[in-house]
Amino acid sequence: MSGEIEGERYDVHALTDAGAAGRSGVPHERELLALAEAVVEGGERELASARAAALAALGPEGFVAAAAVAGQFECMDRIADATGTPLDPPLAALSAGMRAELGLDAFPSAANTPRVSAPLRLLGRALAPLARFLMPVLGARARRSAARSDADARR
Repeated sequence: MSGEIEGERYDVHALTDAGAAGRSGVPHERELLALAEAVVEGGERELASARAAALAALGPEGFVAAAAVAGQFECMDRIADATGTPLDPPLAALSAGMRAELGLDAFPSAANTPRVSAPLRLLGRALAPLARFLMPVLGARARRSAARSDADARR
């Protein structure tokens, strides 16, 4: 959904379906997926290879940003799993369809996510298009606010 904030459309199936790799619409998708896989499951050799490929594709600044996101996500994900932190009910309802479509509920950590009732699943499906419409609007609003803050700080 974060891409929708920027007004972009991505195919998130590339996250769980190797056959969808290369069609997500994310620049440098293959290098980013390889880096993410190496961070989570790779050995030293795989991680070194993924780092080198990502650095070559993204450049130093992009590589640092990607590594920071991967590290932060891995940290937050481990904390959430270790403490049994569930997905909040509204987000669980909005994301139920996508989680089912991508098979995310098959992961062990999904045990921490409360089951979404049929009526809430239907409500989530009904609200998802609205959320997709609102994401770019809210993103543009946030960017304008940040630009105003930056301009005010420079004065």
